[in-house]
Amino acid sequence: MQFKVPQFLDIEDKIFGPFTFKQFVYLAGGAGLCFVLYKALGLLVGFIPMLLIAGLSLALTFYRPNNKPLINMIEAGFKYLMQNKLYIWKRRKAKKITNDQLRITNENKNEILNQNGVKLGGNKLRDLAWSLDVLDLKK
Repeated sequence: MQFKVPQFLDIEDKIFGPFTFKQFVYLAGGAGLCFVLYKALGLLVGFIPMLLIAGLSLALTFYRPNNKPLINMIEAGFKYLMQNKLYIWKRRKAKKITNDQLRITNENKNEILNQNGVKLGGNKLRDLAWSLDVLDLKK
């Protein structure tokens, strides 16, 4: 038995000519707001707000940064501005290390490596990482 599998799920249907429902709402809402501003403020005073609203309406309709709707980017920016932010900075006083202390710490590291008997060089580490990454297909 064969089933029909839906395809192109990420493409919205064009309802109003070449526009989707969202695009039509953005354009109609922007045009309606421009008309209200024109009637309320007149052409000279309302020109700048009408221009801003028309620009936002056109950007919401046609501009797609990173192939996503602009409204998603506006929503993410608004959420970032409204959320709490935690900045932690702790000033530390720098310790001066003498050459004797540095030599002693290096000797301690060498002693610990020699006690464990494991000393991994660059090639051995690379081989170990490769053997962990490779899948055993025989199982």
